[in-house]
Amino acid sequence: MESALINQTQLAYQATKAIPKLGRADTEAQARKTAVECEAFFLGQMLQPMFANIDTAPPFGGGHSEKIWRSMMVDEFGKSMAEAGGIGIADSIQREILRLQEVEQ
Repeated sequence: MESALINQTQLAYQATKAIPKLGRADTEAQARKTAVECEAFFLGQMLQPMFANIDTAPPFGGGHSEKIWRSMMVDEFGKSMAEAGGIGIADSIQREILRLQEVEQ
C-alpha cells in the first residue's frame, strides 16, 4: 500500500513538470529566460537516471520521503547548471527563438 502511494506521489510530481512554452518573446531578455528554462528542464530530465538508483543508508538517508525529495533536488541541479551557463543549449534555443520571430514579421 505504501509503495503504491509513493508511486502516485511521484507520478503527481512528474505531472506538474511542464516543458517551458516557446511563445513570442517581446525582448531579448525574455527569449534568454525561456531558453535557460528549456535548458534547465532538459538537464533535469537527463540527470534523473543518474540519481535514480543511488541507495542511502539509514538512519539519515533513505525512506519514502527521500524518493520524492530527490527528484525535486535533481530538478534544482538542472536549474542551477543552466543558470551558471549550462552546456550551451540555451544559446542555441535563444538564437532559434529570435530567428523564428524575425521570419514571422
